[in-house]
Amino acid sequence: MLISGTGPQDYNELISLWERSVRATHAFLVEKDILRLRDVILDQYFDAVELFCARDENGVITGFIGIAKQRIEMLFVTPNMMGQGIGRALVADAITTHGITDVDVNEQNPDAVGFYQRMGFVVFGRSETDGEGNPFPILHMRLASASD
Repeated sequence: MLISGTGPQDYNELISLWERSVRATHAFLVEKDILRLRDVILDQYFDAVELFCARDENGVITGFIGIAKQRIEMLFVTPNMMGQGIGRALVADAITTHGITDVDVNEQNPDAVGFYQRMGFVVFGRSETDGEGNPFPILHMRLASASD
């Protein structure tokens, strides 16, 4: 697996991966939420973060992470590749290379919460709504070693 920076040239592949991943992991979202978010991510979010992707031996993107300052803003892995260390590698690289300490996670995505806990993050706060004011509670998590 190779982790490297990426940008607009890969946005179509990234948004396709994002949509497949969200449909597999975000059961609390309805179709209109997914379609609305898809447009916002393409039009705004991708350009607001530094994007890094994991590629397989054929150059196919198998996961990606978006970071801003010391925060993970997005992490998505191809559904059939989940549990194979791609997310772990992307997060570990973000911690060691970019000094990442924080992440916000949908409370309704317990697999993601558990993943970040296994990566050493702890919950330090909670919001009733997401960043857009939608009724999707958010857990604010911080790397335990950064809280000391």
